[in-house]
Formats: sequence, structure tokens, C-alpha cells
Amino acid sequence: MSRARSPGRGASPAARPAARGVYVQSPQSDIYVALLGVALGAMILGCLLLVFVLNRYEFKTKVSRNQAPADAALAGISPIPEILSTVRL
Repeated sequence: MSRARSPGRGASPAARPAARGVYVQSPQSDIYVALLGVALGAMILGCLLLVFVLNRYEFKTKVSRNQAPADAALAGISPIPEILSTVRL
């Protein structure tokens, strides 16, 4: 909806408002404003999920060097990958 325009030059001085100028249509929201809202919502949701994940670890982010890696995690890793052992130069 546009605002009313000020009266033209031929109008009487009593009909003119105190502030002069031409009123223009106020800018309306478009799809890009909606996308900014979606992006903001996604960032807030991501921050909340990060807080929930960090809460599982009681917000401890330091790794102790004294802990040995789990043997089950290293069971499938061989020192020389099979691809490198089959390559002949």
C-alpha cells in the first residue's frame, strides 16, 4: 500500500501539509528476506544442537594424552594399505 502524495503546485496553501515532499511506496519483503529468515533459523537450530552435543561431554573439549586409542578402532587398519603393496615400479 502506498502512502498519499503531497498536493500538487496548483493546490491552495491551506491544503498543503506542513512537511513538503513526495511520499514513496514503502519497500516490501520479497523472497530474499524470507531466505534470510530461514538461514537465521538454521543457524540458531545448529547452535542449539551443538550445545546439546557438547552437553553429552559436559563441555570438555580437551583430549588427554594419557589415554591409549581403543584396540577395536585400530583393528581394521593395517600399516601398509593393500593398494600400495600391489603397486610395482
